[in-house]
Amino acid sequence: MDQPVSARVDRRAIPVEARESSWEAPDGYALRRIDWPADLKARGSILFLPGRGDFYEKYIETLEQWNRAGWRVTAADWRGQAGSGRLGDDAVTGHIGDFSQWVDDLAALWRDWKASTPAPHILAAHSMGGHVVMRALVDHVVDPDAVVLSAPMLGMSGPPLPLPVLQGVAKLMCMVGKPTRPAWKWSEKPGEVPARRRDLLSHDGERYADELWWREKRPQLVMGPGSWGWVERAYASARVLERKGALEAVQIPVLVISTSNDKLVSHPAAVRAAERLPKGELVAFGKESRHEILREVDAVRDKAMTAIAEFLDRVAPARS
Repeated sequence: MDQPVSARVDRRAIPVEARESSWEAPDGYALRRIDWPADLKARGSILFLPGRGDFYEKYIETLEQWNRAGWRVTAADWRGQAGSGRLGDDAVTGHIGDFSQWVDDLAALWRDWKASTPAPHILAAHSMGGHVVMRALVDHVVDPDAVVLSAPMLGMSGPPLPLPVLQGVAKLMCMVGKPTRPAWKWSEKPGEVPARRRDLLSHDGERYADELWWREKRPQLVMGPGSWGWVERAYASARVLERKGALEAVQIPVLVISTSNDKLVSHPAAVRAAERLPKGELVAFGKESRHEILREVDAVRDKAMTAIAEFLDRVAPARS
């Protein structure tokens, strides 16, 4: 299909055709969302979920590109971050009681969204969002026609220790202090972006600066480190994915896009996941890409977006 690449859209404005609103979870919690419409001959529908500390404004360029290619597009913030409130003791630290809360939110949102949008239905996610999507697949609470994961957090970058050991350390930290306290240093001033943060995320200075612009424009989007509770629950959830037979039982086509240059999530874990999934595929980058592959320089981003388009055309073709 016709898939424009790196068109010059205004990444610092909500498109006039997009609609921001909220979706209410079964327990009454409101999640912020944004929707791009499509005509009656829509290519299909994509639901996109961002990463930890992320917000959908960072992906306007990508969401717009999918919409121009004919997709009905929706994105939403996770419970407890960006425009969907906070679950910890302050407005900066990201906390969650258990990752199953996010899985439950996704399952309910998926049911509502799927019932009101044209097929085929695609789940796409970045980083921690990719982890939660994989959990939902393993738990069999979503049934997309295909899945696209960008730099999925299927393992975290850090000491090469067994998951039970890493989780045990995090459990200890939750016992000696409040689980809601920050697990790593943010900066000398709460909410201030740490030095050299860009070196972890993208080679593209302009795209990186877009995030800072949105944080200033919409202060409610600002989030810093995860809590020790988040860290401990992340390791616990990773152990669910590592169980023998867990990923092997997922019969849905999954495209994993990852980079060996990632300093935030584990590239080897992403590679292993693509190999374990019966219908898993991998697009791997090297030093040319940092963690935010969909917000990288044009040469990298265009390659990733083209790979996504080709994958979806092949495994989830438009329905007549």
